[in-house]
Amino acid sequence: MRTTRSVTALFIVFFLLAAPLIAQAQKSPTPPSGVKKINLNSATVQELVTLPKIGEKTAQRILDYRTKNGRFQKIEDLMKVKGIGEKTFLKLKDKIFVG
Repeated sequence: MRTTRSVTALFIVFFLLAAPLIAQAQKSPTPPSGVKKINLNSATVQELVTLPKIGEKTAQRILDYRTKNGRFQKIEDLMKVKGIGEKTFLKLKDKIFVG
């Protein structure tokens, strides 16, 4: 009986400690597929330059746009950044997400 209580108490303590971590992990923005995608709302210049057709100047423009206008609401908002037109966006759309 004492062992059962100890195991039950240990299980309850573990659950109480793990629940906030599980909840936080579920809230974290993740790309919709298994492919590594870049979050436009948290990416650094170094991360953005790994994308096709994005150099340091364009990456900095993306950060400047985000600072001035706030978070990207949808990936299509990226076309509002100078230097990113429809052709470039089409090459990027499967490699980016908004989280």
